[in-house]
Amino acid sequence: MVKPLDFDPSKKYPVVFMVYGEPASQTVLDNYYAGYNQLYQGSMAKDGYIYISLDNRGTPAPKGSHWRKSIYRQIGQLNIKDQAMAAKEILKWPFVDSTRIAVWGWSGGGSSTLNLLGQYPEIYKTGIAIAAVSNQLLYDNVYQERYMGLPQENLADFENGSPIKYAKNIKGNLLYIHGTGDDNVHYQNAEVLIDELIKHQVQFQLMAYPNRSHSISEGKGTNEHLKTLFTNYLKQHCPPGAK
Repeated sequence: MVKPLDFDPSKKYPVVFMVYGEPASQTVLDNYYAGYNQLYQGSMAKDGYIYISLDNRGTPAPKGSHWRKSIYRQIGQLNIKDQAMAAKEILKWPFVDSTRIAVWGWSGGGSSTLNLLGQYPEIYKTGIAIAAVSNQLLYDNVYQERYMGLPQENLADFENGSPIKYAKNIKGNLLYIHGTGDDNVHYQNAEVLIDELIKHQVQFQLMAYPNRSHSISEGKGTNEHLKTLFTNYLKQHCPPGAK
C-alpha cells in the first residue's frame, strides 16, 4: 500500500485498488513496480490517493498448495470474494473515504474489475477494466481449462465466474478499454459485454483502440493517449486528495 504524501489520518482519502487476482501471477511483490501505476500521469501519492493491491487465494504466492489449488474451478468467484472481503476490512479504516473507491486491472485484472463492480456494487464506485475476458467460454482452453476444468463437465462454473453474468448489476462508473486486434483476449469479449450492458441499460464509457493487440502499445501516440484517458477518468470519477 502506498499512502498519500503529507498523510493526515484525521481526514479521508480515496482508495484505488489494482487487481489481477487470477492464478497466473501475483501482484503483491517486494519490488518498486508493485506500488507504481504505469498508467497514471504523475504521482498517485502526491495527488492524494491510497494505492492498494491484494493477493487472493489461488495466486502463486508462497502460501502452500491449499492456497494455490483452492481456486480450481472457481475463477471469478473465490478470488472475487477474497478481494471484496479484504476491501470491506479496508473500508473500516477511519481515513478511507468509502464514497471514493476505485478498482482497475488489465487482462485477468480487467475481468476481476468487472466482476467486482458487478458482484459487489456496494463497495466499488469506479472501475477501469482493460482487455478483459467477459465470458470464460471465449478464452483459450490451454489457460481456462487448466484452472477451470472442462465446460462439458462443469459449465456452471464457467458461467458463474464470467463478468458478463453480473454486468447488469453494475451501478458505478465504468470505463472499458480494449484493442480491436487483441490476439490474446479476442475483441469478441468486448462485443458481448457491450451488448449485455446495453440490454440492461447500464451506462458506461468505451474506448476501442483500432488494430491494437493485447498490450495496446502499437501506433503513434497510443501509450500517451491511454495514460491520459486513464488518469482523466480516474480523477473525474474518483477525485484525489483528502477531505
